[in-house]
Amino acid sequence: MIPRAQMQRLAASYGEPRVGVMGSHSALEIMDGAKDEGLQTAVYCQRGRDAPYRRFSRVADEVVTLARFADMASARVQRSMRESSTIVVPHRSFAVYLGYARIENSFRVPLFGNRAMLRAEERDEAKNQYDLLRKAGIRHPRVVRPEEIDGPCIVKVQEGRRRLERAFFTVSSREDYEAKSRERIRSGTITRAGLRRAAIEELAIGTYMNFNFFSTPLTPEAEFLGVERRLQSNIHDYNALPARQQLDMDIDIQNVEVGHTPASVRESLLERVFGIGDRFVRAARSMYRPGVIGPFSLQSVITKDLELVVYDVSMRVPGNPILATTSPYTKYTHGRTIGVGRRIAMEIARARDAGRLADVVT
Repeated sequence: MIPRAQMQRLAASYGEPRVGVMGSHSALEIMDGAKDEGLQTAVYCQRGRDAPYRRFSRVADEVVTLARFADMASARVQRSMRESSTIVVPHRSFAVYLGYARIENSFRVPLFGNRAMLRAEERDEAKNQYDLLRKAGIRHPRVVRPEEIDGPCIVKVQEGRRRLERAFFTVSSREDYEAKSRERIRSGTITRAGLRRAAIEELAIGTYMNFNFFSTPLTPEAEFLGVERRLQSNIHDYNALPARQQLDMDIDIQNVEVGHTPASVRESLLERVFGIGDRFVRAARSMYRPGVIGPFSLQSVITKDLELVVYDVSMRVPGNPILATTSPYTKYTHGRTIGVGRRIAMEIARARDAGRLADVVT
C-alpha cells in the first residue's frame, strides 16, 4: 500500500488543486460540481469514449485521450497529474479498469477517497462490506451456501464478459440455483470462476432505496445527501407487465443498471437513516483508518416492519446524478440543492482554504 503520508505531503505541496476523473461512470457529475465551485478539471478517456465530455464542453477543462482506460495509471500520465496538482476522484470504473492492486501500490497520485476501502466493496475480500456492516451493527441479508437455499435468494455474481456489470439473478431453491447457474454459464453470461466467488443472499423484500451520505475527517458526522432508486434492465419494466404476459415469455431477467430515479423517505424514518450512516462512518474509521473520505451509499430495503436492511454498499461516488436536481435534503443542509459532485468539490475547496488538503486524500 502506498503510504498515506507520501500522498499527503504531495497534496500539501499543491498550488490550486485540479479535479481529475476517469471518463466513465460519474465523470460528468464530478466535473460539473467542480466547475460550480471554480475548480479546474481534467477527464481521462479511452479513445472512442470521449463524446460526452466534448459535447458537454463546460465541464472539462482538459480531455486527455488514452489508448486504454488503464493507461491512466501510466508513469507519463501520473507525472502529468502530479505536475498539474491533480486530485483524482475514484468511482466504480476507476476501480475496475485500474484494479485494486495497481491503485493501492503504484498509482502515486492523491485520491479524494480512501484507497484502502475500495476493495471492501467486493464480497470475497478478506475485510469486506459484510464486516463493515456487522461492525456497525447494521442488518444485512443473511448469506447462505447453495445447500442452504430455502426460499427466495439473490445470487450476486459478476458478468463474464463485462467486468463493470453484475449478472445478479434470483433463485428459490438449490435445484433452481443449479439450473439457472448452468444456463448462465452455458450462455457465457457468467463463468464458473465468477460463480465460485459469488455471494448468495436471502432476498430482502420491501421498498428499495439507496441512501447517500458524505463524510470526511473535516465532517464530524455522516451528512445525508439524499435518496435515489435504480432503473435496471431488463427487470424494471418487465415487472410492470401483467402476470399473464410474464408467464408467456421466456426471458432471462437481469439487473443491469441503466439509470436512476429520485425518491424521498418519510420524515419519521429519517432518524433511522441518519443512524445507519453515522454507525457506518464510525465502523469505517475503526477498520479502515482514516475511514470514509467523500461519498458513500447504503443501498437498502425498507421492510413492511419499517426495518432498514442494507444489501449493498458503494464505497465511493455511487453514480447518481439525479440528486443534483432532486434532493431536498441537501437544501435543508446547505440552503440549495446540490449533487454528489458539487459536495466533493465543496470539501476540496474547504480543505484548500483551511490548508488541510492533506487531510482529505490518501
